[in-house]
Amino acid sequence: MDPEPSSPPRSTADRILDAALGSFGSRGYEATSLDALAEGLGVRKQSILYWFPSKDALLEALIDRSAGELSAALEESLEGAGDGWARVEAVVRSVFRLAARRPELLGLVREAGRLGPPAATRLVAALDPLVARASSFLEAEMDAGRVRRHEPRLLLLAIYSTVVGMVTEVEVLRALGEEPTARSLVRRRQEILRLLRTALLVDERDQVPGFGGV
Repeated sequence: MDPEPSSPPRSTADRILDAALGSFGSRGYEATSLDALAEGLGVRKQSILYWFPSKDALLEALIDRSAGELSAALEESLEGAGDGWARVEAVVRSVFRLAARRPELLGLVREAGRLGPPAATRLVAALDPLVARASSFLEAEMDAGRVRRHEPRLLLLAIYSTVVGMVTEVEVLRALGEEPTARSLVRRRQEILRLLRTALLVDERDQVPGFGGV
């Protein structure tokens, strides 16, 4: 019986990006030094600078890779998700799965937004194709009378802020008495879905002329 093929070794650049993701996404960009990254990797700082000429260049490469990974995960969640509300639910569930399996990825997304331009601008540009598709979907749902009328991109921003905040703002959650456990993550997902369903979907009674006797 032939042995199972082993996974190809990760390149030095990938190892550096993985280490930066873990540190930038948890401790923060400013609180992470290239010296500390090099020490954790067991390499010299010059080895990092060989692949990424500066700390800013490292962040840019990390944003590009993370945006690609996030987009791929969300696209995969939509395959076979159906139409309407099922697609919103699929995306929310995908984000919460990432929070459980890859918390550092969402931490990096939050950190890029906190840093502002140019990091936030780069992240937004990388995710723009996905945002454009989501906006078109929401607009179609509004036109069909299934989703309440809002400006699509502002609505997406509100959904993004709510969902990402619920899975990444650990200290805020603790201050509110919510420990970041697997059970609480499931509960938060259920609450977010209930909140979004109530806020987004048009009540069927609203579509019945004369309902309510007015």
